[in-house]
Amino acid sequence: PSIFFEDDKIFSGGNFHGQPLAMAMDYLSISLSELGNISERRTYQLISGDRDLPPYLVYEAGLNSGMMITQYTSASIVSQNKQYASPSSVDSIVSSNGQEDHVSMGANSGLKLYKIINNVKTILAIELLNAAQAIQIRNPRTSSIINEFLVSYRQVVPFLEEDKQLNIYINKSQQFITDFNIKKLLDICD
Repeated sequence: PSIFFEDDKIFSGGNFHGQPLAMAMDYLSISLSELGNISERRTYQLISGDRDLPPYLVYEAGLNSGMMITQYTSASIVSQNKQYASPSSVDSIVSSNGQEDHVSMGANSGLKLYKIINNVKTILAIELLNAAQAIQIRNPRTSSIINEFLVSYRQVVPFLEEDKQLNIYINKSQQFITDFNIKKLLDICD
């Protein structure tokens, strides 16, 4: 159906072919996959031992693995997203005994997009976990907004001085991102 939200009207016009939606979801999948890829590269830069940061963002690296596994996890999810980002809209199979000779595969596009969205949430949570760790290690002067953000974040996820079960903190970081209220933070900092 064609939906006109402003006019509160819906018209069923026999627009059966879902190719425009399938292509849009495929393009969004590709874009989000790239966002995740960029985020993982930033995570790698944080744990690499450069930029006056200890390797794996932990003191006594070697004795502790620190954030090493978070980057592995992120890289694995990024690789999965690249596979999911292969467009479904270019894959058509004849169906309905030949009656439908060109099928958009839009449902497949939507399912893969949903998986990529959830994966990118995890990748961004991993980056947040690592970035907060790096900022606290360097203890830089930063803006009041970032300071307040980190104070809020540290109420949910602690600074990690030694190896811990990291999936717990990845999940907590993801929930923090989901629950975060930027307006509340901006009000606090005004």
